[in-house]
Amino acid sequence: MDYSALAQAILTNIGGKDNISKAWHCATRLRFNLKSTDQANTEAIENLDGVITVVQSAGQYQVVIGNAVAKVFAALAELAGLDNPDAASTSAQPAEPAEKQNVLNRFIAFISGVFSPFLGALAGAGILKGLLALAVAFNWIATSSGQYKIWYAAGDALFYFLPVFLAITAAKQLKVNQFVAVSLGAALLYPTLVTVMSQSTTLHFFGIPVMPTTYTSTVIPILLTVWVLSYLEPLLDKCFPSSIRNIFTPLFSLVIMVPLTLLVVGPIGGLIGNGLATGVMAIYNFMPIVAGIIMGAFWQVFVIFGVHWTFVPLMMNNIAKMGYDTLLPILSAAVLSQAGAALAVFFRSKDTKMKALAGSSFVTALFGITEPTIYGVTLKLKRPFYCAIAGGALGGAIIGAAGTHASSFTLPSLLALPTFLGRGFMGEVIGLLVAFLGGLFFTMFFGMGKATANKPADNQTPVAHLDNDTITAPVDGTIIPLTSVHDEVFASEAMGKGLAIVPTNGEVKAPVDGTITAVYPTGHAIGITSKSGAEILIHVGINTVQLNGKYFETLVKQNQAVHRGDVLTKFDAAKIKAAGYDTTVMVIITNTNQYQAVTATDATEADHNWLLKLQPKPNSKGATVNV
Repeated sequence: MDYSALAQAILTNIGGKDNISKAWHCATRLRFNLKSTDQANTEAIENLDGVITVVQSAGQYQVVIGNAVAKVFAALAELAGLDNPDAASTSAQPAEPAEKQNVLNRFIAFISGVFSPFLGALAGAGILKGLLALAVAFNWIATSSGQYKIWYAAGDALFYFLPVFLAITAAKQLKVNQFVAVSLGAALLYPTLVTVMSQSTTLHFFGIPVMPTTYTSTVIPILLTVWVLSYLEPLLDKCFPSSIRNIFTPLFSLVIMVPLTLLVVGPIGGLIGNGLATGVMAIYNFMPIVAGIIMGAFWQVFVIFGVHWTFVPLMMNNIAKMGYDTLLPILSAAVLSQAGAALAVFFRSKDTKMKALAGSSFVTALFGITEPTIYGVTLKLKRPFYCAIAGGALGGAIIGAAGTHASSFTLPSLLALPTFLGRGFMGEVIGLLVAFLGGLFFTMFFGMGKATANKPADNQTPVAHLDNDTITAPVDGTIIPLTSVHDEVFASEAMGKGLAIVPTNGEVKAPVDGTITAVYPTGHAIGITSKSGAEILIHVGINTVQLNGKYFETLVKQNQAVHRGDVLTKFDAAKIKAAGYDTTVMVIITNTNQYQAVTATDATEADHNWLLKLQPKPNSKGATVNV
């Protein structure tokens, strides 16, 4: 896969870098806070090779990529000039406000942004601790040995110093000084204070007693602390002139916030954490089987709506406060049932693209990454998703009844099994097996009817047989090879074959008789499907999407019938050039793969009036590709 080409295509279709307020990624998705979602062409993005789907949830515009998301994001960050590789604004200047979000969406976005950058490291560290527990249980290693102590330090360090890591990501989300935030997290874990607090010794700060509380592995206190800092820091900035602000704002932030955290914010966070842990366990203990059914069935529904992030601090808080969590074992059933459903689709589907996607997503689901499975396979086909819900409910009920405990946080998956050693472990194994087989057999027998099993993927819906077609030039000017344009996506012909024209006027005319299938709100691009089935993208200029419609006038609407020669859009080439943009017009056949030949105009012919000639493959059927 050409990650740069895919990143460029995504960037273009979300409205360019100027439409991004914030961008980051999690295990499978590119996540954006866009200034205006109206500028994003969701349908075009979903039709890109390498994109599974697009989800708009929790105030975020999410492009689901799969396991290659980090590489795509790295290419995107370079193209868009993102300063921060994990989560960044596209400009050093204050960003324009993103679309207003409600309180719940802002909270979910905050929690997502806090945990997602190091969720993989958390999962890896949790699995390492689980494997060490397994090794000790089978007498493969002694807890007194040097290798155990070193490996345990490697696995436990991230959890022990969790407030420090959370301070880093929370500071990014709340836009405060990261080093001050980290200093606050480190102060909570300072060895002298930890020793005194662990001995239940009461310290006094100017006569005010400090509640003896340890903050190792905690979540809520440091998040509250950084939140309070986000209000204090701007006030301090206003108090000091710019010449001394860089020194005195951090100074007074530490002087005020460390004692304030130990005296007030930290104890409040501890009380909230204890209350949440007690409440969650009370609900679980009252109806463990019902809790197992609900969480096993609907966990992936929570993932779809993005609200699953609200459970992450709860689970980590349970482990910090009680030493174990009962939700993680149940969630593994929901994950394994999706893997079983994906495997069934792999066996039953006759569509080669769906079969390939189901096979790869089955493997990733076993290791806890279910987004490709959900969005690319089970939810797309609907019935397999319902079958996976049923399998997850059955497995979750068994695990809930067994009362399985997770001793460490990690991604719910097969890899999490070592962290479930101890109480209810055999119930966990049986529950996961039931969930997996439930998802598999329910989908095999009830989720893949004959029509579904033989149904092509959504972007391969058959249309009429293609005919020969002739594409005339949509603008006057000098014809140049598409491979010579200064845009990697178009020049690589990743979107299809075609030609480019250096225009001498500013009118774009219909190159065929057909129907307008895409009208970009910025006016810089038009999609048209000819009567014979050719799908044509006319793209005016390079990066001109960033003009947000300035200097463009669109004269047609979506689904409008047009005739060859009708004026589709007008543009002011001189002003576009003056703004620093290349005005080259690209004409691309986006369903090139359905043609045996796409022949370019021969400049030696004196009487030619065509730009491209299209010869379809024998018995070729088109696949609708919306541009």
